[in-house]
Amino acid sequence: MKIAVCVKQVPDSWAEKKMVGGVLDRENVDAVLNDLDEYAVEEALRIAEAHGGNEEGGPHTVTVISMGPERATEAVRKALSMGANGAILVSDAALAGSDALATSAVLAKVISDGGYDIVICGTESTDARMSVVPAMMSEKLGCAQLTFASKVTVDPGAKKVSITRVTEAGVDEVHGEFPCVISVVEKINEPRYPSFKGIMAAKKKTID
Repeated sequence: MKIAVCVKQVPDSWAEKKMVGGVLDRENVDAVLNDLDEYAVEEALRIAEAHGGNEEGGPHTVTVISMGPERATEAVRKALSMGANGAILVSDAALAGSDALATSAVLAKVISDGGYDIVICGTESTDARMSVVPAMMSEKLGCAQLTFASKVTVDPGAKKVSITRVTEAGVDEVHGEFPCVISVVEKINEPRYPSFKGIMAAKKKTID
């Protein structure tokens, strides 16, 4: 399986924020990997590990994809230190201040070019709190969307995915086939802490 995880660098939740020219000032505030995206990274790694692993030369790969300024490599490196194999960062001054439509279009293009089987996202970013990018990407990619998953089960042989989705009316079981876009809630797992070995390995991993 080729698994992609979409992540975002966001201002630290505890930092003081201000608007400049109608957009959030990101240059003068501490930036971190979006907390909710860590659950997506963890779930991707667990899926790979449950079916043979994502070690170098193994049957599965986990690639982190992000859109942002060059400093977003810091957030991407954290995802790599957790165990992802590689990363792609789309960085262009023309994308500054992009809304969800533009962001989903860029990410969908990268995903389409990469031919990924599964795309995993957090439910939302802690700066915008919109929860729409995963659905927008699935529409642009023409594939199934399985959103707000509290449990994910993957059958690589059959190329099928099943999720448990908690709603106000109860619990839904939603099924889809590869390729598909999944967003996961924060209760789905407990993200691992990067080990020293993982941190050192991340410095050598490629960010395209």
